[in-house]
Amino acid sequence: MNLAHATVLLWVWGSLQAFEIMEKEDIFQRTPCPAFLIFDNAAYLADMSFELPCRCKPEEVSAVVWYYQKHLGSSHTKVLTDFDGRVLTEETQARVGSDMLVRFSIRMFSLLVFRAQPEDSGLYFCGTRKGDYFYAYDVDIQSGEGMVATFKDLGQEPFADEHRGSLHIFTAFWEWTPCDRCGVRGEQWRIGLCYLRSPDLSPRYQKTLPDVVSCGSQAVPWKLRATARERTPELLVQSCVVPCEKKTTQQGVMAIFSYVSKVGSRPWVPQVPIQFHQQRLGHGLIISCPGARPEHAVAWDKDRQYLYRTQYLKGVNRSMRVFIDHGNHLHIRFTQLSDRGIYYCWRQGVQVAGFRLGVTSQGRYRPSFSDPETRSAVELTLIGYLFITAVFVAIHLCRCCCYLFRCCPNFSP
Repeated sequence: MNLAHATVLLWVWGSLQAFEIMEKEDIFQRTPCPAFLIFDNAAYLADMSFELPCRCKPEEVSAVVWYYQKHLGSSHTKVLTDFDGRVLTEETQARVGSDMLVRFSIRMFSLLVFRAQPEDSGLYFCGTRKGDYFYAYDVDIQSGEGMVATFKDLGQEPFADEHRGSLHIFTAFWEWTPCDRCGVRGEQWRIGLCYLRSPDLSPRYQKTLPDVVSCGSQAVPWKLRATARERTPELLVQSCVVPCEKKTTQQGVMAIFSYVSKVGSRPWVPQVPIQFHQQRLGHGLIISCPGARPEHAVAWDKDRQYLYRTQYLKGVNRSMRVFIDHGNHLHIRFTQLSDRGIYYCWRQGVQVAGFRLGVTSQGRYRPSFSDPETRSAVELTLIGYLFITAVFVAIHLCRCCCYLFRCCPNFSP
C-alpha cells in the first residue's frame, strides 16, 4: 500500500468518525426537552441491572449529572456523578446490599445501576451540576421474595386479573428467554411484573399505555398503593428443545489430544473451563454462573443429572437443601458427602463453565463474619447474653423496690 492509498483511508476513517459524532449530536438536537418535566415509568425485578438514557439535553451541555429522590419534593436528594475523581463502577464489583452510590456508573450520558434493590425505587433526574433537570424517570424495583412460579407443563395457569371497581390489577409478562439447554430437554421462562390501570393516576407521569403504570409507581395514589402491592411478581416456566450448533473444527488443546490419542483410550478433556472448590462438611455454599444476569436463561447440571426448575426452583419445597434462586444462583445448604461432583452451568443455551466440588470433614475452619452460620451463632450468643442480663437487672430492680417499700420478705433464718 502506497502513501496515497493510506492517506485516502485515513481521510475516509476520519470522515466516518466525524459523521458518527454528528449523528450522536443530532439525536439530542432532534429530541427537544419538554417544557414541563414529566416522569417516564420503568419497572424492573430486584437484582437486575438497568440503564436510564438521558434522552434530551441542551446542545451546550457537554456532561450530565444524575440525581435521585425517593419521593417527589423530598428534601433529601442524592447526587450521582462520576466526576471529581470517582472511579467508574463495573457490574462485577457491585454487591447486593451495598448503597446505590457504589452501584452506579454514568456512560455516554446514561445512568447504569447494578444489582438494583427495592430501596432504589424512586425518581431519577438527568441534569447539570447547577441543578437544572432535562429528563426524569419513575423507577419501580419490585422484590422477588414473594415471586410465584407457574409451570405450564404441570397445567398451572398464571394469576387472573383483579378488578376492584375502576382499578384493574394484572401481570405484564416479558418475552420468553431462550432455551437454557441445547440437545436435551431444557426450560425457558418469562418474568411478569405487577401493573395496574386506573383513571386516578397522576398526569405528570408518562405512560406506555393510557392509564397504565407499574404497581410501585409514584403515579399511583397512596390509597391504591397498599392494594396494588399485594400482588407479587410471577415466573412462567415451560419446557423446550433446541438443537446445538455443530462445531466443524477443533482448535487448541482439543485438536492436539485428538491427534495424540489415536491409539488407546482417549484422555478426558473438559469441554468448558473447570474450577475446583473444597467445601467443609455441613457448611453452606452458593455457586454463581459466570457472566449471568437474573434475566438470562441459566441452567445447572450435576454430572449427568439435570437440575430442572420444576423440582429445584426456590419455593417449590420449603425443605429443599439444594435449590436455584430467582437470581440463577445454585444454593447447597449443609453440604454432604453426596454433593461431591462437577456442577455445569449453562448460559443462554450454551454450557460455559463447570465447578468441581470437593467435600472434606477434616482440617481447621477459620470462622468469618461473612459466613452466615458464624453470624447466626454470634447473634444467638448476643441474644442469650442480653436475655440473661435483662433477667438479672429485673431481679435486682424488684429487690430494690421491695427494700425501699419495706415489703421484701426476710429469707434469713
